[in-house]
Amino acid sequence: MEAILKLETNDIVEMKKQHPCGSKDWKVIKTGAEIKLACLGCGHEIEIKRSVLQKSVKKIKRA
Repeated sequence: MEAILKLETNDIVEMKKQHPCGSKDWKVIKTGAEIKLACLGCGHEIEIKRSVLQKSVKKIKRA
């Protein structure tokens, strides 16, 4: 079983796949059971379940 992903507001996460705008970096806006992220390339905001995000994250860059 994988460890729970430790995220804080304003952390930058690098995803495995890039967003259609070309950026792979997302800023954490809100944490909880669902994480709210903002794309650093175009500003698009999404809300994603923590379990789904955990599989998609390549690297966490602390703020």
